[in-house]
Amino acid sequence: MERQMYHYATVSKALEELAEKGYTVDYNLQEDKIINGPQDFTIEEMYRYEGETDPGDEATVFGIRSSTGEKGIFVAGMSAFADNSAAIVLNELFIKGRQEYNAGEA
Repeated sequence: MERQMYHYATVSKALEELAEKGYTVDYNLQEDKIINGPQDFTIEEMYRYEGETDPGDEATVFGIRSSTGEKGIFVAGMSAFADNSAAIVLNELFIKGRQEYNAGEA
C-alpha cells in the first residue's frame, strides 16, 4: 500500500478525517505497544503540522495499522522526538518504509 502524507489545516482536522477513515484507537495511550513491538505496526498515513508562529507548536499525526488490523492514531509533538519514545520508533518506520518503497520503483 502506498503511504499517504496529507495536509490538513489543523491537527484537529487531521484527527477528524482519520477517525472517519476508521483510525479509532488512541496509540498515545498504548505507547509501550509501539516501543516494544515496532514490527507489528505499519504507518499508512502521516501528517505534519507546523505551527505558524511557534516552532514548538509543530506536531506529527500518524495513521497506523497493527498486525491484527487495528487502526489508530499517534500524535507526536516536537518534544516527543527528543525523548526515547514511540514518536522516534514511528518516524524510523516511516523512513524505512519510504526507502523500501523507493527501492521498489527502481
